Amino acid sequence: MRRRSLCILLVALSAIVFTVSAKADVVEALTRFNHSVRESTMLTNANEFFRQLKEAEFLDTLYVYTSSTPADTLCELVWYWAAEYFYDRQQYEQARHYGRQSLALFKQGNDRTGESDCLNILSISCIRQSDFVEALEYAQQCYRLDKASGDAERIAASLNVIAAIYLSMDMPGDAEQYVLKGLQVATDADIPLRLAVLLGTASETYHAMGNNEQALDYAEKAYHLEVQLGREYKAMLRQSQRASALIGLHRYEQALELLDAAIPYFRALGDQQSQAICLNQRGMALLGLNRNAEAVPCFREAAAILHQIGDKYNEMHSRKGLYESLWDLQPDSARQELLRFNALRDTLFNHASAQSLARYQAEFGNDWLREENDAERAAKRRAIWAAVGIALALLLLTTAVWWLMRRRHRRQMAINKKLNEMIESLQAKYDELSVRYDHALQTKGNNDSQEDMASADREFLAKALSVIDDCLSKGQLDADTVASQMNMSLFQFRQRLTSVTGETPQAFITIVRMRRARHLLDYHPELNISEVAQQCAYNDTPNFTRAFKRTFGITPTQYQRSEK
Repeated sequence: MRRRSLCILLVALSAIVFTVSAKADVVEALTRFNHSVRESTMLTNANEFFRQLKEAEFLDTLYVYTSSTPADTLCELVWYWAAEYFYDRQQYEQARHYGRQSLALFKQGNDRTGESDCLNILSISCIRQSDFVEALEYAQQCYRLDKASGDAERIAASLNVIAAIYLSMDMPGDAEQYVLKGLQVATDADIPLRLAVLLGTASETYHAMGNNEQALDYAEKAYHLEVQLGREYKAMLRQSQRASALIGLHRYEQALELLDAAIPYFRALGDQQSQAICLNQRGMALLGLNRNAEAVPCFREAAAILHQIGDKYNEMHSRKGLYESLWDLQPDSARQELLRFNALRDTLFNHASAQSLARYQAEFGNDWLREENDAERAAKRRAIWAAVGIALALLLLTTAVWWLMRRRHRRQMAINKKLNEMIESLQAKYDELSVRYDHALQTKGNNDSQEDMASADREFLAKALSVIDDCLSKGQLDADTVASQMNMSLFQFRQRLTSVTGETPQAFITIVRMRRARHLLDYHPELNISEVAQQCAYNDTPNFTRAFKRTFGITPTQYQRSEK
């Protein structure tokens, strides 16, 4: 038994050494690249950095760049992936540092998708460090870019981040409107991956508002959706949200069952943030059961982790939990924790931050209000024109009926005078017309039935899909090219496509690309990620990886593994 325990310990130590080594190699490669920014070795060091990320299993595909790649492009890509890497390792200050450097270069270029991704990683990094004002600035910029792109998945993601910021600032009433709007967008566009995340945020929002029945309902829906999608890690996060709602409903024992399964899972995974949050929740459940002595170590471990990674918001809750659980056990220690709690609260919610957040809320809220008012006015205008149209149609119909009846009456009076004389000739003509009409029906059949509007829409959509598929095969895909192949102007094509599908050309093309990518990954396992990207008209594999992850929530390689 001792020999087996020793073997397990050696394996664990080996894994830790490997992880630290991999991390050191990545950081070392990044440092060499930063030192070579003005030297001829920049390209070599950039490729080495991406190779180290691939070996650390952070990237699915090895990105290799050539001498034709501009220096600014190398810098923005290396620094963006450095920000992603450090965020994943919960080193949020480093993530913000490289995110800012990359963002400055993206703003100088024309890659609005890359700029949006950079703003997103900066925003969520700021949330982790409880810098909510700066987080809202980045999230607001990201939302505007995503809204301009017409990409429903990106719009829903931005709305979720904004809701999370207000939720972290203890403003759940403001968070509610954004999370509900995000749920509507994700539901209308049928994006289950994003819908699951928004359901989780909605659960946290209503828990903060004290509506725990609603919070539990959202958390249950999010959990079952994650299970259907096969996302174990996300499902465990939803269990944590279920536990929060159960604690709010005073169902402490049920909450403990969920948390006792989640904490070891996150601990083994190395996700300190989620582990600490679950420890806070476990402490709250134990307090609810008056098991204060058992709650103390939960809050202490959570506070140590959160202090180490710089998460002041959740550390504040740990200190409050320690104060409440120690009050009857160790009053002096409880008072110290109260002082720490007050210091953290004052740091997070100082007057300047409150003023800044109120300013951004007013600005963003007015934009939102204008948008809603414009939509309401447009709906009223449509209703008025519809009513006017119906009234005119009724007036014309009434006039036509009156005129026809009057005309018919006059003609009938004239016909009655000659009825006896004309009856035989009219009967003959009627017989002749009947024979001709029956003959026409037999020869004509159903071939001359007028094609309805739905058939015309299907024909247009089929042609558009055929053109897009042809452009994908040629590797030349943009809205102008597709419109030209359809023998339409870009304006005509956009109007027609939007009326038929409800999507902009760019969003529709992205949907077709992603569906083609998923088909290739499902039925052509012999293709590597770069080949799949090329067949979807992506010349740059990193852009393809980002687009796929934004659409389906996982990278192409992770998707392949899950399918296997």
